[in-house]
Amino acid sequence: MQEGFAHRPVMLDEVLQGLRIKPQGCYLDGTFGRGGHAVAILEQLEEQGRLYAMDKDPEAVRAAQRAFGSDERFHIHHGSFTELRAMTERLGVFGRLDGVLFDLGVSSPQLDDASRGFSFQKDGALDMRMDNTRGQSAAEWLSEVDEKILSEVIKQYGEERFARRIARAIVEVRKEKPVVTTQQLADLIANAVPTREKNKHPATRTFQAIRMVINRELEDAEEGLKQAVDALAPGGRLAVISFHSLEDRLVKRFMRKESKGEELPPDLPVMGNPQQGRLKVIGKALKASAQEVQDNPRARSAMLRIAEKVA
Repeated sequence: MQEGFAHRPVMLDEVLQGLRIKPQGCYLDGTFGRGGHAVAILEQLEEQGRLYAMDKDPEAVRAAQRAFGSDERFHIHHGSFTELRAMTERLGVFGRLDGVLFDLGVSSPQLDDASRGFSFQKDGALDMRMDNTRGQSAAEWLSEVDEKILSEVIKQYGEERFARRIARAIVEVRKEKPVVTTQQLADLIANAVPTREKNKHPATRTFQAIRMVINRELEDAEEGLKQAVDALAPGGRLAVISFHSLEDRLVKRFMRKESKGEELPPDLPVMGNPQQGRLKVIGKALKASAQEVQDNPRARSAMLRIAEKVA
């Protein structure tokens, strides 16, 4: 692999097999991240092949430009994959993509950089924005969000049973001083919950929930999936890696719905053939191998789903 991209991305072999890379094909990586999947795809493309990439994170875009800026087969766009349709239309490849990859969630570089505020392993500013050039930071959001809404967010996106306790504690603390660092928030949560999950920090679920709402992760994923199917050519593949149950449930339901086609009321008489689905689900959801999880613990919750556009 190219220097600077030696890290092996999650479920690489399964992704490449699922996408069925054609040497002269046209592909889109909707979440460039560290670039591991991207460089592996490029290694299989010939001169006529193309790889388009997107990422919300300006640092990821800069890394991509440094690594692949002189490669005529590669193009990257700074923005959410909700802009997928607009980008592919502008580049003249809408409806012509042979494969789209989404690697959902936060990337390793974002987690490892304390200044980004995604992790409580090291103290840093409570930011959590994937695109730190726009929108509210987590600290700004926490300074004004209503307690009831905060509790609902932590419960829904973090699946946290102590959501009300945590929300109440945050609101009480911010009356005295703003919550502005990851360590401050993590300690506050740890003091608010009465019991501990085995091998899991008590702040894990709340950090996930706040990050997801700050970045509109589920909303963007749902819209990105719709646009990806539109942008695929017939026979093109959609591969999606998710890392927690909320994401995977969304992907599973989307693929199932798109594979069934238009659902009509059971008592409605239908003339001719009803509209067929646009996707065919390929196999069952895949998990990372035991060896990969041993080599990279972050892969333990990864789930890969693949579908093919049929119409």
